[in-house]
Amino acid sequence: MTTLPLTPDELLTTTRSVRKRLDLTREVPLELVRECIDVALQAPSGSNRQSWHWLVVTDPALRRGIGDVYRRSVASYLDSPGSAGALFAQDPDRAPVQQRVGDSVAYLGEHLGEVPVLVIPCLTVREFGSGSQGGLWGSLLPAAWSYCLAARARGLGTAWTTLHLEYEEEVAGLLGLPDGVRQGVLIPTAYYTGDTFKPARRQPLDEVLHVNGW
Repeated sequence: MTTLPLTPDELLTTTRSVRKRLDLTREVPLELVRECIDVALQAPSGSNRQSWHWLVVTDPALRRGIGDVYRRSVASYLDSPGSAGALFAQDPDRAPVQQRVGDSVAYLGEHLGEVPVLVIPCLTVREFGSGSQGGLWGSLLPAAWSYCLAARARGLGTAWTTLHLEYEEEVAGLLGLPDGVRQGVLIPTAYYTGDTFKPARRQPLDEVLHVNGW
């Protein structure tokens, strides 16, 4: 597959969470998804264990089932004080952006089951223990983000969401996951409408950068 003519910096700064612009009508070839996952498998994992598994869901009934679960989780999220649309409500610069994010989350909540491909990266976990989770999930989430980057380079849109994990066991039951396999993220994948994406507004670097201490 020929990739888009993006520089590394363009790829990194224009890989956005795509929700409203996912094309729900256009089929995504499984071979293209496989290609993106193959790229993702080059990501690092702790001790090179590579204990990840990748669920690719294209069956309409399974997608609808996951979509039903996701819709419930989104409803709870949107009613919470931590939802995107509720944050920074008193900040005239950030409030409109947060409201747009909240609206797009609500849209995906209603339409997730219609997205052509749902990708769920998983990790084989023997036990969680009581220590930091950074090392554990650090063996999966970089690969999941690499998948998003590979998809962007191939003209696909993705969104990064973990809201379904409120009902992780229910989704695991739908998909027949064995004990000890945990889901890390849900990545709806589709072609996107419109031409391209641009970098998003972020906090100024000097507001978040700390050198040699806080």
